Amino acid sequence: MERVPILEIEGILLVSIQIDLHDQSVLALQEDLAERISASGAHGVVIDISAVEIVDSFIGRMFATIASLSRLFDADTVVVGMRPAVAITLVELGLTLGGVRTALNLERGMRILRELGAHRRGRP
Repeated sequence: MERVPILEIEGILLVSIQIDLHDQSVLALQEDLAERISASGAHGVVIDISAVEIVDSFIGRMFATIASLSRLFDADTVVVGMRPAVAITLVELGLTLGGVRTALNLERGMRILRELGAHRRGRP
């Protein structure tokens, strides 16, 4: 089973999904991410889904679950690079991404998390 790599940049974990997600790979990603957030003390998680063409209800719920896991470890989550077809599918499935921020691209997602991190540290 392929695993999704998790990189760390300035206290933010970057998850770039470049493989076809299956139930087992999604569960492994959730576990890997929880361990990395806990070990690193990261304050943010960016999930880049620009290469994801198809989602089902399980994978759609995964985004919300990862955001919930991240919040337990005091980290914010931003999903970036969502394709229009993916967004339409999520809406058609009736899935809401409660607690998940979205951004058009990686640059904007990183900016959101840096601003949130600075706010937490008391800097504007």
